[in-house]
Amino acid sequence: FYDYFSLFLLFFIFISLFYAVIALANIPYDIAKKRNHPHQDSILIAGWISLFTLHLVWPFLWIWSTLYREDRGWGFQSPKSIAPGEAKVLKEQIAQLQSRVDAFESTETTKRGEK
Repeated sequence: FYDYFSLFLLFFIFISLFYAVIALANIPYDIAKKRNHPHQDSILIAGWISLFTLHLVWPFLWIWSTLYREDRGWGFQSPKSIAPGEAKVLKEQIAQLQSRVDAFESTETTKRGEK
């Protein structure tokens, strides 16, 4: 009886590990599918290739699949344009800050000269 039980257990463990490795390779594809990634097919194929490389490229696939989101894309947005009125205010603030820095630097140089 124990011989058959151990043989069953051996096959069960082998098959479970086989499917677990395949399921692990498909996690990046599942993430990409959920996020509607434009490179879903490439991620799926790279996941299958990662089986042959002993999951060496798997962390990179995970990163690749999580970079894209449908609501914001790749995260690289062009900067919003600034209204002319806002630009004028920002230029005034920069000028004020520059004058404060110049005043501070001049007081520091006079303090060093006195020493």
